[in-house]
Amino acid sequence: MREMKDSGIAWIGEIPKEWKVCRHKDIMHKVKELEEHYDGQDIISLTMNGVIIRDLSLGGKIPLTFDGYQKVYEGNLLLCLFDIDVTPRCVGLIKNNGVTSPAYSQFVMHENIHAAYYDYLLRYIDDKKCMLHLSKNLRSSLTETDFGAIYTICPPICEQQRIATFLDEKCKEIDDLIALQEEMITELQAYKQSVITEAVTKGLNHNVSMKDSGVEWIGKIPEYWEVKYLSKIIWLRGRLGWKGLKAEEYTETGYPFLSAFNIVSDTISWQNLNFINKERYEESPEIALSVGDVIIVKDGAGIGKCARVKKLPLGESTVNSSIAVITPSNILHFSFLYYYMLSSPFKNTIELLKNGMGVPHLTQENMKAIQIQLPPLSEQQAIADYLDTQCSRIDKLIALKRTKIEELQDYKKSVIYEYVTGKKEVPATV
Repeated sequence: MREMKDSGIAWIGEIPKEWKVCRHKDIMHKVKELEEHYDGQDIISLTMNGVIIRDLSLGGKIPLTFDGYQKVYEGNLLLCLFDIDVTPRCVGLIKNNGVTSPAYSQFVMHENIHAAYYDYLLRYIDDKKCMLHLSKNLRSSLTETDFGAIYTICPPICEQQRIATFLDEKCKEIDDLIALQEEMITELQAYKQSVITEAVTKGLNHNVSMKDSGVEWIGKIPEYWEVKYLSKIIWLRGRLGWKGLKAEEYTETGYPFLSAFNIVSDTISWQNLNFINKERYEESPEIALSVGDVIIVKDGAGIGKCARVKKLPLGESTVNSSIAVITPSNILHFSFLYYYMLSSPFKNTIELLKNGMGVPHLTQENMKAIQIQLPPLSEQQAIADYLDTQCSRIDKLIALKRTKIEELQDYKKSVIYEYVTGKKEVPATV
């Protein structure tokens, strides 16, 4: 067993006796070279998946010009030294030449320093946010001088290389297992949507006579079902604003004030809520929630996310301006409506809204064009009960896969920590 010593660095702990302790400025230095006129170079982004070439065709926030971006070079490290408290990933190894935001910091490694090893070491430190307490100002920032003064560890170069090579292979094995779990989740989610769509468009009895619904995305439905315009059998309402309501008016207790972030996996999460006072709540009684309502995100990228109000565990509650409240008429069961909104026909309609508008909105006018296939009320209840059972079973399988992913991610972090700090030794043959 190798002899260890205290590194003197709280987040590192013990290291092999022959390893050195130094400062970041001893092993790397910052460089910055701006591209005055952008000439079509690859745009480089720092993401949770590493430093990647950005696909501009996918949209997102794009500046009017890339003039003034900084040049970055393969083999250097790219760091985000601001907002380190909230930025998901603050370090990555640059694998392609290109240009990136001048807000990032590019570091060149000194002689006999292996960038890939320090990518892994700084990734571990970033995951733990170990340097957060050293940051300054409201943006939780570190200057180049601040970062350079922080102590780190320095194994012999041959060991840096061996550790990085080993972790490349080990992390790939773990990432492949994670990707497999994610693929199974995608398949389960697709299966769940197909089960929902089949039930709300065809019913549970496959031996009944069918007829053409007259709706392209629905196809044939049971002969005795009706097709109605959704706007005729629901009451949809929302607010454009809250009469100047500001975040500083939120209270610690009071009336829950749901946002799009409180719709998680098609259910209402009653955690991490904002609250408003009684006066603000009573300004808009029309959007006060009742058991039996369905809520849906009506604006922006999350448009179409929905949930049903099965209970009000915190008492009287309301929604913010990004959410619409839907109350079904007496011929439409709220759970059947909820599952219809999770089905492919409805989601296809939402996709058309997204693609046809700069900032999509779901309005009463939009609803006039949406049709729903409607069985008798008792059958709606039976379909909803069936889907409750089936979807619960599928959701449990998805939850197991997500738990497995979390376990694999934690295992990956522990592997990186143990090897980059020398607590486990890479076999000499690697």
